Amino acid sequence: MLKESTLVKSKSGTLPLEGIKVLELGSLIAGPFAGRLMADFGAEVIKVEAPSKGDPLRNWRLMHGDTSLWWYIQSRNKKCIAVDLTQSEGQEIIRKLVEEGIDIIIENFKPGTMEKWGLGYEDLKKINPKVIMVRVSGYGQDGPYRDKPGFGSIGEAIGGIRYLTGYPDRPPTRVGVSLGDSVSALYAVIGALMAIYHRDINDGEGQFIDVALYESIFSLLESAVPEYDKFGFVRERTGSTLPGIAPSNTYLCKDNKYIVIGANGDGIFKRLMQALGNQELKDDVRFSTNDGRVKHAEFLDQVIEDWTKQKSLKEALAILDQYNVPAGSIYSVEDMVNDPHFIARQMITEVNVEGLGKLKVPGIVPKLSATPGKINWSGSKLGAHTEEVLKEKAGLSDEQCNKLKQLGII
Repeated sequence: MLKESTLVKSKSGTLPLEGIKVLELGSLIAGPFAGRLMADFGAEVIKVEAPSKGDPLRNWRLMHGDTSLWWYIQSRNKKCIAVDLTQSEGQEIIRKLVEEGIDIIIENFKPGTMEKWGLGYEDLKKINPKVIMVRVSGYGQDGPYRDKPGFGSIGEAIGGIRYLTGYPDRPPTRVGVSLGDSVSALYAVIGALMAIYHRDINDGEGQFIDVALYESIFSLLESAVPEYDKFGFVRERTGSTLPGIAPSNTYLCKDNKYIVIGANGDGIFKRLMQALGNQELKDDVRFSTNDGRVKHAEFLDQVIEDWTKQKSLKEALAILDQYNVPAGSIYSVEDMVNDPHFIARQMITEVNVEGLGKLKVPGIVPKLSATPGKINWSGSKLGAHTEEVLKEKAGLSDEQCNKLKQLGII
């Protein structure tokens, strides 16, 4: 029997998504990151992995024993179960869980995979009309590229961000993190919450959310499309500068460290020139608006760097803070972990990891004043919650679980 409106029930909870049940069927980054965000805010997230080897993320990047440190972040607060989705018995387990009242399913398989298993949206909504399915893929669920293999790096390339990243005299480069996957995960969460709200306010049915990696990146491109349409203008790589907005750049200091200064507001530019002791440029009408400053961006950058080269990074920051000019150093993870502001805002927190002890991990974003998120546990071992979930949520007996275990289904 399907449960009543989740929205009404969750009002009494201590976390904003308490009462929401999520089934995470994806792997690696985009789908699981979406699941992590929901779990941080109280959703009960059941993560499904293949019994033989689990999510490949368990073995990505730096390892502690046989487990990636990344895993402890990406799968925190999730109940990990091991079910073979390629087998009919495994597929039936998913149907039982959905029938018992799953609100959101997250999957990031190649389009058509869920349908091949009999677990597509049209299949599952027959047994739970209220279910919401979030589908993340490289190119989306339709269109001529639908069946092409997709990955975050390809989405970043097709979506346009790599064309704009780097210096004009060098090949395009990546941002440094899995941006395509992470932005897609954010859209996946936004879409799921909008669908939950619509379903519960209107007492209606669920729907599916189609998130494409390349479209998530494409959505970040600001005014690129209308500028091309109207003027035939193609924005190119500009390195550390901000195209069409000045001054905003990275500048070298006396101690060979870099400072980022954003003085592209009219009032901020005047304060920057005061900080530099340059009254002449502060009062120069050519630089009173952004249009004028852009025409002389290289000249202004040189003036600013001539000043920063005479100051250490610490000295430059102190002066610019005094004049209320946005400026900052370029942090490494070491800088972040030791920064008092990161610490004060709990962006560096600790969790206990079995066999490892205390581990520093990123805190929760965003910060809700009345119902903040919470980290209850780090990423669990493969199949740690399988029997608990199958018995409590799918109604399986000890005998049934033992038989499925012998068959390698769980």
